[in-house]
Amino acid sequence: MPGTAIIIPARYGSTRFPGKPLADLWGKPIIQHVWERARQSRLAGRVIIATDDERIAAVARGFGAEVAMTRADHPSGTDRVAEVARALDADIVVNVQGDEPLIDPAHIDATVAPLTGDPTIPMGTLCCPIEEIAELANPNVVKVVLDRRGFALYFSRLPIPFVREERARACPERSRRVARYRHLGLYVYRRDFLLSLAGLAPTPLEQAERLEQLRVLEHGHRIRVVIVDRASPGVDTPEDLERLRAAGPPSP
Repeated sequence: MPGTAIIIPARYGSTRFPGKPLADLWGKPIIQHVWERARQSRLAGRVIIATDDERIAAVARGFGAEVAMTRADHPSGTDRVAEVARALDADIVVNVQGDEPLIDPAHIDATVAPLTGDPTIPMGTLCCPIEEIAELANPNVVKVVLDRRGFALYFSRLPIPFVREERARACPERSRRVARYRHLGLYVYRRDFLLSLAGLAPTPLEQAERLEQLRVLEHGHRIRVVIVDRASPGVDTPEDLERLRAAGPPSP
């Protein structure tokens, strides 16, 4: 779909893992794995790596990627993506994180599809069921609650929805029927909406939870959330990278 572009923000100076996009994984830099998988999307006509670092840019051009150089002072990946989007004629912009070497191209297409079918939806994202109880209490696992039409009601680092203890004891089956979802950080925007969003000041809930997507909800906009079966393992830390190296590359 020529009107859809994927932008992959990549920065060198990660606090927890400096140089992460260029770290080797199964013989290729992480950013190359992300780019190759993004190019398998059926609904995107263009894939761009957005970076402020010449080292990343040089490596990306070396494996054939289109690169857009950005300012170095962006507070978030969303702002970096918005800078690149300003120069595009795409109707829909996809933000694929640069540390997702196993991102599923089908998940990208599943997130884009609702916006192509309904022009009133300004933004979309992904979630998957939470299978492990430990994830509920982990503040690094962002949770999302949905309405009956698949739009986000709220995102939080705390366990949501909360099931009162006495109600869970009285009716364990009811407790188990409450769906709990993990938010996955892939975003799809209408280009004009993305540009307006990047111009808004941070909001109180966004700052309290440290979750950018709450800015959208606080301003009264909708986020369509697509449910997929699983999360793809990302690379936040050197330990995450070692686990992927030990597991070996996925089967073709």
